[in-house]
Amino acid sequence: MKKIWQLGFLLTMAFVLLVGCNQSETQKSSTEKSEKTTQTTDKTTTYPMTVKDALGNEVEFKEEPKKIVSLIPSNTEILFALGLDDKIVGVSDNDDYPKAATKKEKVGGMEFNVEKVLSLKPDVVFAHESNAKSIESGLQQLKDAGITVFVVKNATNFEETYDTIKQLGQITNKPQKADQIVADMKAKVKEVQDKVANVKQRTAFVETSDVPDIYTAGKDTFMQEIFNLANIKNVADDQSGWFKIDPEQIIKRNPDTIIVMEDYVPNIVEKVKKRPGFDSVTAVKNNAVVLVDQNLTARTGPRLADGLEEIAKAVYPEAFK
Repeated sequence: MKKIWQLGFLLTMAFVLLVGCNQSETQKSSTEKSEKTTQTTDKTTTYPMTVKDALGNEVEFKEEPKKIVSLIPSNTEILFALGLDDKIVGVSDNDDYPKAATKKEKVGGMEFNVEKVLSLKPDVVFAHESNAKSIESGLQQLKDAGITVFVVKNATNFEETYDTIKQLGQITNKPQKADQIVADMKAKVKEVQDKVANVKQRTAFVETSDVPDIYTAGKDTFMQEIFNLANIKNVADDQSGWFKIDPEQIIKRNPDTIIVMEDYVPNIVEKVKKRPGFDSVTAVKNNAVVLVDQNLTARTGPRLADGLEEIAKAVYPEAFK
């Protein structure tokens, strides 16, 4: 009788354990399935979707865009970085990066060719806030023809640039890729900041045009944010925005580094060094007049973090050896 009772007890316990394990596995499977579903949902865009553009227009995207036209280089660089090469059918005349962009159909410069864009039959045209007013009539013609037009915000800092990349990633069904681009940019920014965190701060002056009309960046500019991130003192931060400055003022402010961004002027670095009176400027004495690709800081896209690095290198080269 005792043996029968023990056998019954063992069978009961085995049943309980089996049911418990099955429930556990079922719950685990259900949880994994739920998490997988959530992850998949997070990585894709749900259409139709409506997104407000830079002008406040509610723009509807009924499905994932399959043919795209970009009207400005910064948009183009973001779209290519998102992996949309095969969907981009037209770009502006000013697009030179990446190399693949130079092989796309050209649709004009600041004043784009409406007929050319229409002939490409795009699902969406990405315009830009910076020149949207000047091409307003052309954009309206595209809308009248049934083409979706989205005006991208003119980003004025890194955070807004990150937002723009994520927004375009969402619209084009590349949200995960957009997140990765932003994460990589933030990592590069942190890397640069770590390298210059403990250096003795130096001063710098940046110019985007040659004499007689030299223009520089003061406070409240994108360049000022770059200087701040790179631990650089801007000698022109006593004024706001971009402004014209006399050579005598540059000499007086005596920057440790002069950053030149007008590479279309032949031998511009040597030309700056030979300006009257510039032989007394610290930057010239120390051979610290450096040419930096303007597109790296002027185009608010994925290469912006590279622009920050190049500016930091120009002022603190020893920190990047």
